[in-house]
Amino acid sequence: MTVSTTSAAFYITPVVFKTFFRHVQSRGRKFHNGDERAVATDDVFFDEAFHIVKAFIQMGTENTIESLQEFTNTHVIAPYWAAVSPVLIPLSCCNRAADLLIDWFGPEDLKHVVGGSKWWQVRGLDGLDAEWVTEKEYLGPHTEKTDKKYTTEETNIIRMDHLETVMLYVHGGGYSWGSINTHRYQIIRYARKINGRCFAVNYRKAPQYPWPCPLQDVLAAWFYLTEPPAGALHKPVPPSKIVIAGDSAGGGLCLVALTVLRDMGCEQPAGAVLISPWVDLTHSFPSVMKNTATDITPPYGFIYKPSSIWPVDPLPPNGEPRVVPSKTNPPPGPGHADTLRPSPERVVEQAEQQTEQSAEEGRPARSGDLEESENMSSLPEHPTNDKKNSMSQQGNPSDNDEKDNLPKGSVRFPSTDSNGIKEDDPRYDEALSFWEPKPPKVLMEDPNEQPLELRSQIQLYAMNEQLTHPLVSPVLQGSLGNLCPLYIIAGDGEVLRDEIVYLAHKAANPSKYPTRKGVLRDAVRQQENVEKFTKPTRVHLQVFDGMCHVLTVFTFTDSAKYAYRSIAEFVKHVTTHDAAHLERNPFPEFHLPPADIADSAAEDEERSRNFKSQQVQAQSAAVKTNEDSNQENKTKKNESETSQDTQKTLNGSVKVQTREKATDGEATRPTNEDILGVVMLRERVDIFGQVRPMEPEEDIQALNIPARLIGIIKEEPVKRWLTGQELWDHRYHKAAVQAIQQREHYEKKYAMLLEKSRSQGLELANDHQSHSESRRRRASTASNESMLSTNGEIVQDRRYGPFDAEDERPASSAIAGRRDNGESIALAKKCIYYTAPATHKNVPKRSTADTIRAAFDHEDSPTKPPKQSASEQQTDSNIHPMHGLRMWQNIIT
Repeated sequence: MTVSTTSAAFYITPVVFKTFFRHVQSRGRKFHNGDERAVATDDVFFDEAFHIVKAFIQMGTENTIESLQEFTNTHVIAPYWAAVSPVLIPLSCCNRAADLLIDWFGPEDLKHVVGGSKWWQVRGLDGLDAEWVTEKEYLGPHTEKTDKKYTTEETNIIRMDHLETVMLYVHGGGYSWGSINTHRYQIIRYARKINGRCFAVNYRKAPQYPWPCPLQDVLAAWFYLTEPPAGALHKPVPPSKIVIAGDSAGGGLCLVALTVLRDMGCEQPAGAVLISPWVDLTHSFPSVMKNTATDITPPYGFIYKPSSIWPVDPLPPNGEPRVVPSKTNPPPGPGHADTLRPSPERVVEQAEQQTEQSAEEGRPARSGDLEESENMSSLPEHPTNDKKNSMSQQGNPSDNDEKDNLPKGSVRFPSTDSNGIKEDDPRYDEALSFWEPKPPKVLMEDPNEQPLELRSQIQLYAMNEQLTHPLVSPVLQGSLGNLCPLYIIAGDGEVLRDEIVYLAHKAANPSKYPTRKGVLRDAVRQQENVEKFTKPTRVHLQVFDGMCHVLTVFTFTDSAKYAYRSIAEFVKHVTTHDAAHLERNPFPEFHLPPADIADSAAEDEERSRNFKSQQVQAQSAAVKTNEDSNQENKTKKNESETSQDTQKTLNGSVKVQTREKATDGEATRPTNEDILGVVMLRERVDIFGQVRPMEPEEDIQALNIPARLIGIIKEEPVKRWLTGQELWDHRYHKAAVQAIQQREHYEKKYAMLLEKSRSQGLELANDHQSHSESRRRRASTASNESMLSTNGEIVQDRRYGPFDAEDERPASSAIAGRRDNGESIALAKKCIYYTAPATHKNVPKRSTADTIRAAFDHEDSPTKPPKQSASEQQTDSNIHPMHGLRMWQNIIT
């Protein structure tokens, strides 16, 4: 079974009926018990929609990732009232973004962390898919007179150029699925609300195009807007008129893109809207385990039916479990799981080797190279076969270690006994950072237990060793200060709630929420950022009661309506005021509450309620609301309370001006006075769109987690993932065996393709063949009358193909470095016969026999390039009106 409209209907229909009957029973029990508490699922429409989305995502995990990608990246026709104009962002913008990332990483990190500078630039399409979106009624007159004939879509791009406000939208989908098609109905609504236009980017997705491929594409879209290439129909958009927005994985990409622009000295957008951003891929916050039942995410995470694409190991590698107890002797090879606490001699030896290597490479030795040597040289030896000592997750020394005097500057390892460093010792974090578990190690709940090692990749987006990189998990950025104003939204019932709340506070107060020392020690740039970017970022955080991940999906709920209005007002505020004004007053709430924004859409009319309004219980005490009170008065009162709440600043030093609270019955208009010194607004929103101040920071669990435990892969999430993965391994064992056989078949097919293309004259710039052999091949090609031209060309813009990455180490799932699947073959054919990179000396011609075979191969085409991966290229639907995405959009709107 694949993911299709038909299969989705069969899978979801029983869920609809079950949800309806459960809803009736639940409402009956509440009525019988006299329970007047209002919860989000009291709305039958939300109850149904929530379980439909949850069921669909669960169905996706029971199919291959390619099948889910193809379904969610199927092009569907936009509604008649929307003006949607697709464009192809050219390679020049992609290269501009790549150059920026190459400068950001530097040669050492490119080699050792990313795996090279070319493989992630490989793409099958001749650019990057994107769309301009707005309302047709917003289009201006087309007054330009040129000899060139434009299509309707091209004309619309010119006609919407008068709309100054632009939202650059990055869709979500776990970094691996989804597209502008799944989110178009939301994007259209944003364009209408902001009275502007949206620019949506269809970035490449994992696992075929893992990190940093999506990040490059988001940056390419940014440069396409701000520095249009030749031939672009739009005028340059000033960054001060752009707001970058995204949900889930898209929100994480937006935040990472902002940090790259900041670090490289590029101008940032006017603001950013982050809707349920995924910012910690290590799952180190508690809500990941606590909120599974109240969220739409699958119970075991994003695991999929085995295929030739994913997982990297269809069956457990080497016949061993995917997670095994850590082994210490002999030490594993570089890049693999290592001991948590190696011997002092080994650390000294490693430090000497690193120092020597640094001298040979002409770079300064890192302080960590020498510090570890000094610290370890003062420590007594310990037996490597002692489980309690050598395997302790906290790095406990042996019980019979003596309390000797350490040299000045040395740090003893933390210990649970009286002879070691205690948690209240100021040196504790520094000591622990030397032996904190790095992927693929797992932090155990019991520090005396033998740690676990990951033997399989647990996230599609990045390899285990990369999950703690600040551009993968931005919650581990050295500093999130000095960014543009952020409006951050989270659902109280979503699994990502804690990391979102922590992220918002970390951005607003970088010094109070530092990054753990292990991350800083391994990244020179992050060390510099701690000292360089100390200015608090202006943040407006809102947590919505009873809502799940990406609450804006459910457009008909009061919570979503409030969110859309608030987002619109934020966008208007930051794009219509100058920098000086935003520095004084970055938030629109103190001037015009979202409740006052005109809403012309019929679907935004308030639905009547048959039950009493009452606040949903949150972490703080619930506040009872009055259903008959005037909405504007409530918002005014909330503003006054929020103003007073901001007096308690993050460090107690910022003073703000407060307004007098409006008395009952008054609806005083907001003044034009600026509210000075406001760094952060912290609010909760109930299911009816009513706001209240958030509880104090000390009462929020996520804000009291030690920095050393953030961004660490922990035991509980790993065991849950392992439970699901082992269940899938058993359920789809036959599919896994078939996937292995398919890979062997594709490897042979890839080898035949290379042999055939070589015989047809393919030459690469890095070939080391003799001149006589080259002449022989060209002569053989010229004398073969059966060769047909494919109108291929060597692309003049810088472009790389899969053969250019042979000297690099691409991510294990990247199709640019693989030869065992159909998508890799399609990518290779595109680069060989159609749009060859400049590193190809020529474009060979396909034979007549090859063309005939291509006509009967569903993965090829006799007249055009083979269809590229659904993680990059949109799929055309044969029956547009009946496609599931179109049906869902019609239902939800």
